Amino acid sequence: MTSHTSHERSGLALLVIAAAQLLMVMDGTIVTVGLPVIGAGLGIAEADLDWVLTSYALAFGGLLLAGGRAGDVFGRRRLFRAGLAVFLAASLLGGLAGNGSVLIAARVLQGVGAAIVAPAALSLLADTFPAGPERNRALGVYGAMGGLGSVAGLLLGGALTEYLGWRWIMFINIPIALAVLAGTFALRPGTRERGGLDLPGAVTVTLALGALVYAINRAGSHGAGDALTLAFGAAALALLVAFVLIQRGARTPMLPPSVPADRGRLGANLVMLLMGAGQLATFYFLTLYMQTINQYSPMITGLAYLPFAIGIGIGSGLVGPRLQARTSTRIVLATGMAVAAAAMGWFSLLTPGQNPLLVLLPAQLAGGIGLGIGFVAATIGGVQGVAARDSGIASGLVNTSQQIGGALGLAVLAGVAATATASRPAGTPVPDALTSGYTAGMLGAGGFYLAAILTAVILLRPRLASRTAQPLGSGS
Repeated sequence: MTSHTSHERSGLALLVIAAAQLLMVMDGTIVTVGLPVIGAGLGIAEADLDWVLTSYALAFGGLLLAGGRAGDVFGRRRLFRAGLAVFLAASLLGGLAGNGSVLIAARVLQGVGAAIVAPAALSLLADTFPAGPERNRALGVYGAMGGLGSVAGLLLGGALTEYLGWRWIMFINIPIALAVLAGTFALRPGTRERGGLDLPGAVTVTLALGALVYAINRAGSHGAGDALTLAFGAAALALLVAFVLIQRGARTPMLPPSVPADRGRLGANLVMLLMGAGQLATFYFLTLYMQTINQYSPMITGLAYLPFAIGIGIGSGLVGPRLQARTSTRIVLATGMAVAAAAMGWFSLLTPGQNPLLVLLPAQLAGGIGLGIGFVAATIGGVQGVAARDSGIASGLVNTSQQIGGALGLAVLAGVAATATASRPAGTPVPDALTSGYTAGMLGAGGFYLAAILTAVILLRPRLASRTAQPLGSGS
């Protein structure tokens, strides 16, 4: 194969991998703009609507570690294709759903498919590009999809809901998934590692995360002292302890100790978790503000998210890579999170019927830039220096952090918003009370970003990014 042909094939492989990541992340938010319409059409209570979002994030995040290890053992391209097929079937089921239970079940199944695809995609990227600047550029593109996909989901979801109906939010995945499947011929089969799957570990960590999210969700509506809230919280804690014990005794642990043992990788994953926690909740509150308070149509709501998309493009495509080339990942992450936190403070100035040029649109641009910078740096930091045999699980951990962060963050901040709304004095106009809740939730998201700055400063090394080749990335 000539150098030119090899370059073309690697470029096509990057396109396929990036498109798959964009699709998986996009589906985390594509239903957001259509939630009011979906709720009305399927008879889903407003209090339960967040489960249409959370169910996907929970299945996606809870199974990513198992998906990453499965790719290492059974072959990454094979699992990549299998995951796409599951995702495609789930999208068809969701589009045909006749009630809320079927839709939520389809969203869970979509999350299962995404949990197989995402870590395999990132590992295949590492198999395709040699360590060093070329791989870091490809990782930058992949990381940008993590942020851009969320906003693309909002834009596309608004247009589809407005003109074709909410079911096309599900159906649109089918042709995209088929196109990605057709392009998998450009992917290398990927390396395979000896060993088996740690099924007890996969089951316990998935159940633990599910119980934790449910407990937090229920605490927001029934109080922290509710018996069922406490029961699920205790179950989550017990299952997490069981997971740790299983990992210590397993011959082939699902999460090898060497993967999170590196301070830089651990810090990058914690930052990714905190970014996911703030981002998904922000989209949820902004959508409710635009549609419930300002009465925007789904299409206008989607268009109103354009500044976020532009900001993420600037942060991930221009500012982030330049900062990454000149300084450490720690400084890059801290910078991005500081900008994102400032944007959340800006959002706190929202009022009903306000001119969108004052807060809504410019704050989105600032928030997008900050998150765009952060997603690229956290992706590179999360997979740097990991051994080739563990690349799938390291990739899965990066995606797990983002998805579980989103599920937990939405659960926590939805409770914060509800409490803030309920605490308004009697006689407060409903739009003002609701808006105060939404802005309180976004201030909470800003708190997550400030915690991310502290995490980056404490855990990531301050040295300049290394130019030396490492198995999956360079510098921290």
